[in-house]
Amino acid sequence: MTALVLALLAGALVGLALGALGAGGSILTVPALIYLLGFSPAAAATGSLVIVIVTSVTALVAHARAGAVRWRAGLLFAAAGLLPAAGAGALAARLPAALLTLMFAALAALAAVRMLRRRTPRGAGSVSTGRAAAAGAGLGTVTGFLGVGGGFLAVPALVTVLAVPMSAAVGTSLLVIVANALVALAARAQSAVQLDWALIMPFLATAVLGAWDGRRLAAKVSPAALQRAFGTVLLTIALAMGVAVVR
Repeated sequence: MTALVLALLAGALVGLALGALGAGGSILTVPALIYLLGFSPAAAATGSLVIVIVTSVTALVAHARAGAVRWRAGLLFAAAGLLPAAGAGALAARLPAALLTLMFAALAALAAVRMLRRRTPRGAGSVSTGRAAAAGAGLGTVTGFLGVGGGFLAVPALVTVLAVPMSAAVGTSLLVIVANALVALAARAQSAVQLDWALIMPFLATAVLGAWDGRRLAAKVSPAALQRAFGTVLLTIALAMGVAVVR
């Protein structure tokens, strides 16, 4: 019963983060599955992909209905990053996990500071195909090299590199998350990892509901406030990761 309650609460938090911030899926889901629900790291990684894909699609639909998705930028961003992510992932296997975690924490902190200091972009603006593809390839390389990233790097990149308004960056980043997670899940399709669906399903159910609530919350908050909140959360996670590795 305790595990079920934890699964429901954790799922709601993950869904709320994805719906409101366009990020937080794997960074929140994997630790929750391991430390709260007792999953092995391998099972947590696979289970997280299932949860993140379904929840992100739900949140994406909600943002799309509100017209808050830049489809061209998102698709170019996602497509350009798939091959670099695969190549960088192979190189990352040769480096110590602690070093990769510290590198990610440093990069996340840098992205957070840029978002906290940068004014929210005004107007819709146009998205350059070249810039979107280059930024997507760069993000894919970083994500593959460090093993994590997704929305927590996609949103800052969309805002600071392509000048996409925060309100649209949140929805657009969900495209990147879904694409990356589908590729990763396909790569794990032949693995023999067994998932505890009795815990995955309630986790997923509240995550989906939380995603809808997150989208409604984002609609009520100004882009500037949302950007500050995102930067603060990102900086907090970066500091926590750095401290955990140092200890």
